[in-house]
Amino acid sequence: MSVRPRLLPWRGPAGQRCYLVSDEDGEGYLSRLADEMEAVQLQMGAELIGHARLMLGDRKVDVRELRYLSDRLIEALEDALRIAESRGGRLPVPGSDGGGAR
Repeated sequence: MSVRPRLLPWRGPAGQRCYLVSDEDGEGYLSRLADEMEAVQLQMGAELIGHARLMLGDRKVDVRELRYLSDRLIEALEDALRIAESRGGRLPVPGSDGGGAR
């Protein structure tokens, strides 16, 4: 069984963090679903950046549109930070396998 739970890229019904404890080393259904969801979230964030660049270059964009854009950018950044935290938490700890740094 995995020692450290994996932070999943979605939140629970009440907004709480969701974790997966798996004995399949990332090969189970939920692990694969989480990997796919992370890929979609990162792709959407990249597309949003391109959209933001276009909007910010257009002087006719109004405040409501910019506020909406800001909200979406915040969501994309939150997703990216959660993904980074999740992936960082799954990195091997140096020295935990008996070798490593001294």
